[in-house]
Amino acid sequence: MMRSGVLVALLVVACMVVMTQAQYHGWNPTHYPNLLGGWGGNFYNHNPGFGYGGYPYEILHIKRNADTTTVKKAFKQLAKEWHPDKNQSPEAEAKFIEINEAYKLLMDPERRRLFDSTGHTDEQPNFRKQHDYSSFRRFDPFDDIFSTFGGNFRFNFKYGEGTNIYKKQSITFKSFQNSVVPLSKKQPYLILFYSDWCIACAQIEPIWRRLCEELEPINFGMATVHAGREVELAKRLGVKTVPYLIMLLDGHPYHYTQPSVSMVSSLDFIRSKFPHKLVQRITEEDLDSFLGGWMDNRVRVLLFGRLDIIRLRYLSVGWEFRERAVIGYVQMDRSDTDSIRVRYSVSSKVDTLLVFHEDPYTPVASVAMTDLPYPTMKDIIDGNKFLVLPRLSSQSVFDALCPVESMRARRRLCVVLVTQDDPAHDPSRAALRDYATATDQARERERVRYTYLFREKQVDFMNALTAASGSPVETNHRIVILWRTERHTLKYEWLEGGWEAEGEKHNTSRENLRATITRLLHSNQPMPYETVIQELFDEHAQGIVWRIISKLVSVQDFLRDNVNQDDIVPAVSIMVTVIFIVAGGYVMSYLVKLEEERVSSASSTFVDSSGRVKIAPQLRVHELRGESYNGMVRLLKPGCRTIVVLCDSESKSKLMPKFHKACWPYRKNKTLMFGFLNIERASGMEWYKRILVLGLPEPRDLNINPKNTIGTVIALNGHRKYYCLYHAKHPEAVFGLPTNPGATAETEGLRRRHTKSSITGDFMGFSDNESESESDVETGDKRKDSIASDKPLLNYYSNILFEDQLLEGLGNWLDRLFEGTTLRYHINYWPDWPGK
Repeated sequence: MMRSGVLVALLVVACMVVMTQAQYHGWNPTHYPNLLGGWGGNFYNHNPGFGYGGYPYEILHIKRNADTTTVKKAFKQLAKEWHPDKNQSPEAEAKFIEINEAYKLLMDPERRRLFDSTGHTDEQPNFRKQHDYSSFRRFDPFDDIFSTFGGNFRFNFKYGEGTNIYKKQSITFKSFQNSVVPLSKKQPYLILFYSDWCIACAQIEPIWRRLCEELEPINFGMATVHAGREVELAKRLGVKTVPYLIMLLDGHPYHYTQPSVSMVSSLDFIRSKFPHKLVQRITEEDLDSFLGGWMDNRVRVLLFGRLDIIRLRYLSVGWEFRERAVIGYVQMDRSDTDSIRVRYSVSSKVDTLLVFHEDPYTPVASVAMTDLPYPTMKDIIDGNKFLVLPRLSSQSVFDALCPVESMRARRRLCVVLVTQDDPAHDPSRAALRDYATATDQARERERVRYTYLFREKQVDFMNALTAASGSPVETNHRIVILWRTERHTLKYEWLEGGWEAEGEKHNTSRENLRATITRLLHSNQPMPYETVIQELFDEHAQGIVWRIISKLVSVQDFLRDNVNQDDIVPAVSIMVTVIFIVAGGYVMSYLVKLEEERVSSASSTFVDSSGRVKIAPQLRVHELRGESYNGMVRLLKPGCRTIVVLCDSESKSKLMPKFHKACWPYRKNKTLMFGFLNIERASGMEWYKRILVLGLPEPRDLNINPKNTIGTVIALNGHRKYYCLYHAKHPEAVFGLPTNPGATAETEGLRRRHTKSSITGDFMGFSDNESESESDVETGDKRKDSIASDKPLLNYYSNILFEDQLLEGLGNWLDRLFEGTTLRYHINYWPDWPGK
């Protein structure tokens, strides 16, 4: 007896542990009582008395292994036969709905697979008896044991059914990038992030299942992501917890931010994320402007309904066809829409869809049903998504209207009227539109499409068509017939005589066009021209302003969805910092601009030939000293040089104008810097002595007379470490100069003297003379000094140089410097500036 009691106690403890684990993993049935069932309808079953009372394959009169093409073909035939507008039978509407539901089931691969394997779908409650474990051949191991303690005591395990739908719809990061994001351009996607040990995920499983049942039939994509396995995808989308709901529209994620998930809040969230004017509300006042806006190259669709809200299926179909159709919603129980309903004879008892092309009075397609299913709306809009005379406004439109056909016998022609975006060209377009809608052209519509284009917007396309020698010079009101043999290759032919819109000439143009099309369709005659085209310009693309606005709106949505109260202070701090940096940069740029204007206003100006006052470029001459030594010499960039003249306080006033004049032609050269070295500074002379010693073949002591260095010009290449010297006594100053008949006597004598004389180190500023007071440079005026003498001027001053003669050959030396013919004195390094 005691053993039996212990055994029972152990079993009770074990069962309690199992029950606790089951509740921990989220499998407590009280959390989701509808886990075994669901919402919606089980549309088909093997039992003919269930659902709509038919087997889907039998309803569509197809075999069980029929492919999607056969299903579509059978659906179109039966839909035309049982359409309520064409079939007056009382059973037509019910039969048409039955055909639509069968079509939806067989076109959904997952639902069709489930139906073929089990005979039912997951859209109907599948209430089972207490001990029915036939699906998985499992049983509750403690059900029979504890039934003796009372019929109501049992654990009710659900065997993980809550995660089955999550795992079935689960996607990876790769499939998200390659499939979901491209599909979201036309199909809204709802994505739920979950994990294995998430109790809340199990609690919202019935809501997710219900959302799938409601949204999948109206073209919503439903997917789940395991947040633990797809960490990178969760980080990219900003998912921080599970469960987490995201809506994806055209690749842009929108986050569900409500604290709890419910059916109503989820649908409100989905509805709020569609563009505001995706489906417009239409009244009597804006009907004409709505239907008359087809110049944007999109058809108009009117939906008549009785609800005061726009249904999600209307928003979904508007999202899919937003590039080709503009959709409006007319609420029929309002007084300001009665005239619209009367105008088009719309019944107030059923929902109606009307499709309009260029004619606002006559719809090209219509359907009226108690409840418009999504596939019906999609098929009708898709079959009439182009105007009678559409415009080639983008590459996608061109590909749809003028597809590629390489075989000549099956070639498809595209008749293009060349016009401009001008109301004066409307008669030509209207005439071609009337021709395209003529009854005798119905047989050609499968192989011939009539379009037009704006010549000023498709410039590259027109240049390709007019490049041939036989192309017309004036292309306005001309028709070109295209045949695309490859994506970027087409053959074409210009219609002779152009396209006339009025009078007898119009009849001639029509007959000429008809004969040309017939000849090209029914003969193998080649077309005369062939060209290669580029992508068409997208006339509907957003401009830079709208792209910036859209980006700002996206950023605003992201911040609203992801920034909470804890993130507000750091976010505001970052924004203030960015604003401060931008404002500071603007202030600095403004101050720099003011300084530039001040300097420019202080600069010299001149009046050009047109009478305009312009600022003359200046030659900036800097002093070479310890503070500027690195910038002017050591830190020079490759290819840059500094040209420095040596002078003292007395000679500066005479030498600087001549130095300025010789260097003036090179003032715009940004690789040159100009400066002067004051030899009265001891540090300047010491630096000059150091570079002279470094440039000698052999080291030697130099005794430099500073007076003899006046007028020396040194060109320093800081990067390549060499310098070139100019001095009036340097042989390079006049070497190789031809005799100049127009030269002055002083200049010619100077040339002859340097050509014949032997050169010592005087030109560098040093000689064997130890006196620093004597100089061979005179500071006086040679003409005044020669008055009291009998000697000729050149003989009197044959060994003396005047200060105004020192830089006479500088211009010629600069030319040879830039030619690279001057002697270069290379050094191993630039010496430090003395005293630093």
